[in-house]
Amino acid sequence: MENERLKYSILFAILGAVFFIPFLGGVHLFDWDEVNFAEVSREMIRTGDYLRVYIDFKPFWEKPPLFFWFQAAAMKVFGVNEFAARFPNAICGIITLLLLFNIGKKLFSTRFGIIWAGVYFGSILPHLYFRSGIIDPYFNLFIFLGLYYFVLSYWKKDNIEDIELDKNYWRYAFLGGLFIGLAILTKGPVAYLIICLTLFVYWIFQRFRLYVSIPQFLLFSVAALLFTMTWFGLEVIDSGFWFVQEFITYQYRLFSTPDAGHKGFLGYHFVVLLVGCFPASIFALRSFFNLPASSFAYQKDFTLWMKILFWVVLVLFSIVQSKIVHYSSLAYYPLTFLAALSIVHLLDAKIVFSTWMKASLIFVGGLFVLALIALPFVGMNIDAIIPYINDPFAVANMEAEVLWTGLEIIPGVFLLMILMLFFWQYKQAQKSKAFQTLFLGTGCFVFLTLLFIINNIEAYSQRAAIDFFKSKADEKCYILPHGYKTYGHLFYADKTPVDNPKSYNGDWLLEGEVDRQVYVICKIHRAHELEKVKTIKEIGRKNGFVFYKRMR
Repeated sequence: MENERLKYSILFAILGAVFFIPFLGGVHLFDWDEVNFAEVSREMIRTGDYLRVYIDFKPFWEKPPLFFWFQAAAMKVFGVNEFAARFPNAICGIITLLLLFNIGKKLFSTRFGIIWAGVYFGSILPHLYFRSGIIDPYFNLFIFLGLYYFVLSYWKKDNIEDIELDKNYWRYAFLGGLFIGLAILTKGPVAYLIICLTLFVYWIFQRFRLYVSIPQFLLFSVAALLFTMTWFGLEVIDSGFWFVQEFITYQYRLFSTPDAGHKGFLGYHFVVLLVGCFPASIFALRSFFNLPASSFAYQKDFTLWMKILFWVVLVLFSIVQSKIVHYSSLAYYPLTFLAALSIVHLLDAKIVFSTWMKASLIFVGGLFVLALIALPFVGMNIDAIIPYINDPFAVANMEAEVLWTGLEIIPGVFLLMILMLFFWQYKQAQKSKAFQTLFLGTGCFVFLTLLFIINNIEAYSQRAAIDFFKSKADEKCYILPHGYKTYGHLFYADKTPVDNPKSYNGDWLLEGEVDRQVYVICKIHRAHELEKVKTIKEIGRKNGFVFYKRMR
């Protein structure tokens, strides 16, 4: 049994390494989040201050430092580049696959652990995020582990039968609090809010029975607080409460108002999860209808916990005014668990592969197939669609010199073949092979899409600006973005610590007695706003971006 566990753990570690690590640095970091976080880590290294979080060499109260420590460590090893910025999440991906296999094995069976880890690996957004430089993969992992160990603590206290729990419930509660503390140090106190909401909803399902003791919950919370205070406490001692106050104010603003224009409709995250977590999302939907009873009470209870976590995340971030794709990414854990549960029942012929599931799989998968097959042809005939676009910046983006060879249809054709093979194998009663084909194939599809498509997309969206910033990396100058938000000029122009506070003042950069050369960048539809500024002259424009130089 132990050899089996070790064998599959090694296989998943190799699978994660093969798919998550190669070509991490193949494309520039994307504004905002990837560049934002990488810049924070770069400034940590540049200033040598690993306790305070900075952006543009000013205190940055939006995020705690844990993820940036991971990135900074990677940058120390691999250099300040895209690969290093994304490497921590690749490691997180490998860890996640190992944990899901082992947790699934412990709670259900080896087969279930393999399916759960495989489903997570082979779903689009869960796979894609491990190749990114954003904070959420670690944040979500820590929250999930915090809840998992809290549940084990509750089971141990209640003497749940048929599962081996070799630690006392105090230790499980402490471990749960530890991971929640790590989550708070990764992204903020919303981690504790999500956990408390999940525990509260479960309490309702328990008909308000006090399912854990008050001391047990206090230990869980104190453990989270202790690990959180390793940083927040040092900040208060060093700088007083102003930093913490700004941090809390930002968190409230994020929940109550659309952040930086990230608005969306009420069902935004439902669509994100349905489409973005394909194909797991289709099978997860089936789990919300009647499923055969689990073999043991604790399995039924864990399923309930996963359903509650899923709905807490979906409802909470549907209410939040800012709508950003990765806000609901914690739902990937319960969603893939529920999908694995449905797949096990399909394999055991306890439920049927209904028409609506087949149609949903074809419809959502077909969207990806059609989009990726059509995209190269659109790219090769970009002039034909420009007259129908009213956004001058988007039109100018499409003037980028991008080479479309036609080979870019490969990911779309590959996914189409995977879907066809899945349905054929399923019809031939080769169910296990069919699901292996579907999820391993979808993982390969994501990899191929990044390989063939992502560079071209980046060429349209931001490369002209990034190339301009990089061209100024060796020049001691100021760069002023006008009329739009970016962190690219900080990271790619390798901005040095500020020695003149006036340089933060845009008016001074345009009109004042500057001590360095000044460059200004704006998007083409805002260029008219700079026409009256006599101190600058245009030095070029490319793909929707206009560049200016200060006349000294």
